[in-house]
Amino acid sequence: MTGLPLILLFIVAIVVMIVMISKFKIHPFISIMCISLLLGIAAGIPIVDKVAEDGSKISGLANVIGAGFSGTFTSIGIVIILGALIGSILEQTGAALKLADMVIKLVGKNNPVLAMELMGWVVSIPVFCDSGFVILNPIRKALVKRTGESSVAMTVALATGLYLSHVFIPPTPGPIAAASTLGIGNSLILVMGLGVVCSIFPLIAGLLYAKFIGKSVKADDENDTSEVTKTYEELVAEYGKLPSGFSSLAPIIVPIILMALSSVASMAKMSGFAADLIGFLGTPIIALAVGTIFAVIQLSGAGKMNDFYNICNETLKTVGPILFVTAAGGVLGKVISSSDMVNYISQHATALSTMGIFFPFLLSAILKSAQGSSTVALTTTAGIVAPLLPVLGFTTPGQVTLVCMAIGAGAMTVSHANDSFFWVVTNFGAMSPDRGYKTQTMNTLVLGLAAMLEIWLLTFIIH
Repeated sequence: MTGLPLILLFIVAIVVMIVMISKFKIHPFISIMCISLLLGIAAGIPIVDKVAEDGSKISGLANVIGAGFSGTFTSIGIVIILGALIGSILEQTGAALKLADMVIKLVGKNNPVLAMELMGWVVSIPVFCDSGFVILNPIRKALVKRTGESSVAMTVALATGLYLSHVFIPPTPGPIAAASTLGIGNSLILVMGLGVVCSIFPLIAGLLYAKFIGKSVKADDENDTSEVTKTYEELVAEYGKLPSGFSSLAPIIVPIILMALSSVASMAKMSGFAADLIGFLGTPIIALAVGTIFAVIQLSGAGKMNDFYNICNETLKTVGPILFVTAAGGVLGKVISSSDMVNYISQHATALSTMGIFFPFLLSAILKSAQGSSTVALTTTAGIVAPLLPVLGFTTPGQVTLVCMAIGAGAMTVSHANDSFFWVVTNFGAMSPDRGYKTQTMNTLVLGLAAMLEIWLLTFIIH
């Protein structure tokens, strides 16, 4: 199956998958895997490996499913495990509570949701949003206990900040790749600057939506606000003396610094042993491993090394379901990318080019919703749009940068069941999938529309 019928079939498949998960309570892993298998068969992916007429190999459906599953583990599997382990240790030592106190002192007790959003926005500039959420989640949970704020509001705010810089601001790989493909790779400072500017509307919209949805949706770990102060004080008393600010920050800030240095070295095109070492230490897996070492040192300083085995064991039990559901989402994305859907969209791109700045947004949003990865949506859309820039009327560096921003806005519209970030947010945020659609999915729709409103307004200013 190809063309428009395939796109319509995909829409039906997504609806069926959502109904299976939310209404019939079929486990997300089973639901996504079944839909992926059936969609792959209907899309015409061969059930066994084939050789095309030009001699190239066409992977069979079983191999496509295997590649999608293993590819997700390759990209974020170890990152999730190490990040969750750091979070568990921070909770056991009381460091998460110390960090919560530091944040409250910085922004005030009346602004925890804003604090969470801004933390995510800054952290995700050098760090993938999946990793950033896992790293910052212990602080989110501690702030919920400390302030009595809605757990859902804090989750949505954190996801908002992380997602915006993930799609808008280099040195995150997606915006860098898109900018280079569009021919503005040498103007990354302009891309970063406009990325910051284009974050303003969606940051405001995300903050308002987080506070709104937090009033009607509750997480599984929601606390009775009348008991929050007592619970927090009791927790502090259990730890005796909380770790120092530096000790509490090190497991989180050191990986961020290492990844940021790696991105800077890459942008500066450094070479030699020092550059290789920085690049090695800056890969998310190694950076979080270094952060884990700092966390273990903190655990040792607290005299709790005897608990390390149990902490590891409980952490693996917690992240196991997250990993497998996330991998299933990777399978769905791989099946879609292996079908003819992307080719069909590319071939009919010219017919949509009359939409101006809204064309790259819509195209990126379609690809994002279809296969799940924001980075893939960014890079693929940029490749399709680049030859059409003159047709669209965008020729100056400023105009092309706005196109890059529009692609980024589409690349987060919307996050649903085939997006690993959806499962990270819902699982770590203690929400079922149906609540995830009300929070994460709807929020990313709000963010994308708010961003596009701002980008459209900027087209009247930037020439």
